[in-house]
Parts: sequence; C-alpha cells; structure tokens
Amino acid sequence: MNQDRLIKTIDTSKAPWCRKTKAEMLAEVREYGHQLQFASDEFRGDRDVVLAAVRQSGWALKYASEELRNDKEVVLEAMKQNYHAFEHASEELRNDKEVVMEAVMQEGNMLKYASDELRNDLEVVREAVKRRRSSLYYASDDIINSVLDF
Repeated sequence: MNQDRLIKTIDTSKAPWCRKTKAEMLAEVREYGHQLQFASDEFRGDRDVVLAAVRQSGWALKYASEELRNDKEVVLEAMKQNYHAFEHASEELRNDKEVVMEAVMQEGNMLKYASDELRNDLEVVREAVKRRRSSLYYASDDIINSVLDF
C-alpha cells in the first residue's frame, strides 16, 4: 500500500493527544514543554497552554501558533527559559528592539536572527558584541564598515 494513502487513512481525531482536555494538556506541558509539538492546533493556539509550555521549555515556542509566536509576552517568557527561543519568534518581533535587545543581552550571536534594520542599529550591535565579539559577523555592512573605518 502506498505510504501516502496509509497516512491519509489514519483518523487523527482518535490519537491520544487530540482527546486531551485543556487541564490535561496544561499538566503535561508544565512538566514537559516539548509535548506542545503533539498538541492539537487548538492547544498550540491557546495562550495559557503555550505560556505553560514555554515556561518549562523555551524551545516549545517552535510549536506555538503563528499568532502566539507574534505575542511579545509569550516570546519573552520563552527567552527567559532559553534564549534560542528567539529563533522562533515572528518576523515582526525580530524587528522589535526591546525583544532583540533582550535576545542579544543573553547571547550576542542572536543578532543573527534580528531584522536587517536592527542589525544596522549601533546600540543593538554594541550590546551583542559586548556579550560575544563574534556577533559582529551578523552586523550590517554599514556598521562593520563604520567600525573598521572603510
């Protein structure tokens, strides 16, 4: 049997992760934030569930709905637990100076994921370079040229 056909015939509504109540899902992600990856779209878009998940594991942000990856509070909470969560923030929040400053203050190389506009912001780049000199690599050409006086 063709594997694609087999996958299409599986009734995911009977899968264990689709039958959980919100209380059960909250309890699960509070203990294992990564379990958000197995949650239904409804729970991936539920702010309470996602906040509980990212507080336990910042990486869980990767599995949150697009809307919640654009929620400043959710992203900042995820970054408190693991600065790498910034990689999964929305494009809009990667252009938010407060969020980017928080990311680069934890790890300078998070400058890599900032918007082009903020990689051209001297204050942001200085903060990143204070934390990790190699983050200068991710700064805009204009910043690099001004630092090197070309």
